[in-house]
Amino acid sequence: MAADEYGRLYVVGIGPGLPHDMTQEATDVISTADCVIASNLYQEFLRTDGTLPPESAAIDAATDGGTAADRAAESARPGSEDGTILERPDGSRQTLIRSSMGRQIELATEAFERVRAGQTVAHVSGGDPNVYGKSDLLFLMAQEEEATDVPIEIVPGVTAALGGAANVGAPLSNDFCTISLSDKWRGWDEIAEKLRAAAISGFVIVLYNCWRDYERAIDVIREERADDVPVAIVNDAGRGDAGRNLDDETETFCRLDEATEHDDEVGGMGTSIIVGNHETERWENDYEQFLVTPRGGRDVEDF
Repeated sequence: MAADEYGRLYVVGIGPGLPHDMTQEATDVISTADCVIASNLYQEFLRTDGTLPPESAAIDAATDGGTAADRAAESARPGSEDGTILERPDGSRQTLIRSSMGRQIELATEAFERVRAGQTVAHVSGGDPNVYGKSDLLFLMAQEEEATDVPIEIVPGVTAALGGAANVGAPLSNDFCTISLSDKWRGWDEIAEKLRAAAISGFVIVLYNCWRDYERAIDVIREERADDVPVAIVNDAGRGDAGRNLDDETETFCRLDEATEHDDEVGGMGTSIIVGNHETERWENDYEQFLVTPRGGRDVEDF
């Protein structure tokens, strides 16, 4: 197929996953794509408002034959998984393929082949694709497979740092950074060096993948930061009662020297920890408490 007849590959950030926190662009791309690649969890979220058709909308591709684009894509990728073909309310068809951690290279290759066969593909990433998401993998795979002919577009989403910060007030109103504690691709020494540098520099720090050595991370930060700076432990920001870590969305406030005493509040990959700096303060109104980091110590008169 000529390049001008190709589809397009969208890497779509869906934020926490629930439709109310997705951008309109993300909703539009997913609901109209010829093929959607998403994990079981995100498929469940995307069905809640009809962004994806219900499971009952599945049709038998063996007897129905699918769309012309499906057949073209299938001929371009012999032996691959078909996925599930769903029928939308307007009668159009959409192929849904389950994403899983161990199949990312295979799924990227499949996405390229479907685009070359004329399909629009939405490859779903939680949060934002550029914040520990899937965008770099798709670009690396495109380079590895010399897929420079495949159009790629990134659709941004709300990452956990921003969602968690909104839940606890205004902790990121000044300079901040994010640091992942995952040591899958780098050693602990490198992670500790970044933590130390961020703490010395005065950044508000948002920790990702806190299920990996978060206690060690807090100990490193404490070497360079006062024990009384405020900390917020946030689980499944933006997911409400659909949370997966501790059954629902939670926020826990404490001091830095108390952060390692809250193992029960640190769940799986959905936990993020916001570590304030010397300017961050805990503030309460008549309803709840917040973390606030002023932007450079501005006074009200500065506005």
